[in-house]
Amino acid sequence: MNKPLQVSDDNFQKEVLESALPVLVDFWAPWCGPCRMIAPAIEEISQEFAGKVKVVKLNTDENPATAMNYHIMGIPTLGIFINGKLVDQIVGAYPKSHIVEKLKYYLAGTLQN
Repeated sequence: MNKPLQVSDDNFQKEVLESALPVLVDFWAPWCGPCRMIAPAIEEISQEFAGKVKVVKLNTDENPATAMNYHIMGIPTLGIFINGKLVDQIVGAYPKSHIVEKLKYYLAGTLQN
């Protein structure tokens, strides 16, 4: 069972920026209703894209430095990182199909490079 990895300010560099795989970062907080609403979709994506996309969760309350560094103004925000760079953000609680569509778009691009 491939579950999203919990990351922090301390290991964000290693787990996200230095990842060989594209990374989907779920910027969230426990008190955020929409964050809890999309959590099952994020878990499913983590399983369905295992080996293709690394899926991680960053609690913005416990790790404000990383959230501030990427100008996260509202949560949930999903960040798509490729080769250590933030290439896109999905702000708000979107359906799983929308998130998957974005990931497939970026995966298609990374396969051509």
